[in-house]
Amino acid sequence: MVTQELALSSDEPTIRESPEYLRISMASAMTLRMRSGRFSREFDFGGINILLNYEEGCRSGCAYCGLARTRPGSYENKSFIRVEWPLVRTEDLLERMARFEPQLTRLCISMVTRGRAYRDTCEIVRRIATRVSTPISVLVAPPTLTRQRLEKLRSLGVDMIGIGLDAVTEELFWKTRTDVQGGGLKWDKYWEVLRDASEVFGPWKVNAHTVVGLGETDHDLVCMFAALRERQVFSYLFCFNPEADSRMASQPQPELGRWRRVQLARHLVEVEGCGLEHFSFDEQGAISRLRMDGGAVEEIVAQGTAFMTNGCPGGDGAPGCTRPYGSYRPVEAFRDYPFVPVASDLEEVAQQLRLDELVGRPRRKVV
Repeated sequence: MVTQELALSSDEPTIRESPEYLRISMASAMTLRMRSGRFSREFDFGGINILLNYEEGCRSGCAYCGLARTRPGSYENKSFIRVEWPLVRTEDLLERMARFEPQLTRLCISMVTRGRAYRDTCEIVRRIATRVSTPISVLVAPPTLTRQRLEKLRSLGVDMIGIGLDAVTEELFWKTRTDVQGGGLKWDKYWEVLRDASEVFGPWKVNAHTVVGLGETDHDLVCMFAALRERQVFSYLFCFNPEADSRMASQPQPELGRWRRVQLARHLVEVEGCGLEHFSFDEQGAISRLRMDGGAVEEIVAQGTAFMTNGCPGGDGAPGCTRPYGSYRPVEAFRDYPFVPVASDLEEVAQQLRLDELVGRPRRKVV
C-alpha cells in the first residue's frame, strides 16, 4: 500500500477529541479520498473502520496492544493493530461517507476504555445514521457497558456488536490484560457483555475477536471456536503482530503454517459444524491431523473463503469489513485475504498448510 500524507489545517484546535474528531484506518481514508494511496493489489473495499480519539487515550494497558496507556508515546501517535489511523473531523467524515455511500459495505466504530466512550459512541452513531444507511457495527469496551446500554445502541441503529476478547483462556486473559501495569480488565465482565449482547442483538449478530499468538495452543483455540458457535457468536480471527515498545514487543508472530491451520480450523468449526473430534493435536496442543475426508477438506481449501478476512457482513450478506493489512504489512505475505484468493494464492495456502500431511494423503493441486 502506497500512501501520501495530507497536512492538517493550521486552524485545527489544540485538543482534538471524540465525538468531534475521529481516527479512521488508512484504508478507510483512501476509500473516502481523505488520504491518497493505492493497494498493492486492486480489490473493492468499502468497510470503514473508525476509532474514538482522546488526548489521554485508552485507560487499559493490554500487554500486546499498540494503544495501551503504558506504551511510550502520545496517544495520537500510537497505532492500532499496526495500521496508521489518520485523525479527521467527524463532520468531514460524515460528508465523505454520504458522498461515497454507494460503495460502502460496513461501518465499524471501535470504542476505547474511557468513561466518555459510551456517550460519545451513541452520539457518533446518531450522526452517522442520519446521513447514511450503511450497516453499523460497534466494537465495544465491555467495562463501560450494561445491558441497558447495549439496548440503547441497538435502538440507535447498531446491528452488530464486537467483543474484543482476544485471549482465548481465562489464564491468558489474566496474564495479558489484568495482571499487567494499567490492567484491570475482567474475564467475567467480557463474558457477561457477550451474553447480554447475544440476547439483545440475536443469533449471529455478535462477534468475539480472538488473537492467535498470545501464548495459547491450537487446542485452546478450537475449544473457543466451538464454545462461540454453540452461542451463535462469530469468532473473528486476528494474528498477533508485535507492536514496538509494547510489553510483548519481543514475542514473535505465529508461524504462517500454524496461522493457516487455525484459519482452516475456525472455518471448519463455525461454518462446517466440526467439533473437537474432527481434530488431532500433538503433545504441544498443535493441530496435527484432520479426522475428515481428505477430498472434502481439499474442496474447502480450494474455495478460499476460510483464508479471507472474517468480519461483519455488508447489507447483501457478503463480507463487509475486510481490514486490509491488519495482520501483516503490505510487503509481507497475505495473512488474511481482503478478497477471494486466486489459484496462485490457494496453491501457496495449500503448501503453507502442509495439506497432504494434514489430511494424510498426497493432495491434488489446487486449481
